[in-house]
Amino acid sequence: MKIPARYNNLLFGALLSVIMVTVISGTVVLINQGYDAEFFGRWFKGFATAWPVAFPTVLFVAPFVRRVVARITD
Repeated sequence: MKIPARYNNLLFGALLSVIMVTVISGTVVLINQGYDAEFFGRWFKGFATAWPVAFPTVLFVAPFVRRVVARITD
């Protein structure tokens, strides 16, 4: 199953934000609270809190970043 190309930006934002929030929330929880029996629950809670902020932020900021990168590269 292929997703229509008109959803490229939405899919890009969703995947990028999921990957970023997964890595960052896990890292922050591990550094601040350590690894124990509650680690994955805290990680999921951090993810669930951060992703609704990260996803629209990526959708909003990505076009600006693409323009900036296009201006400063050949």
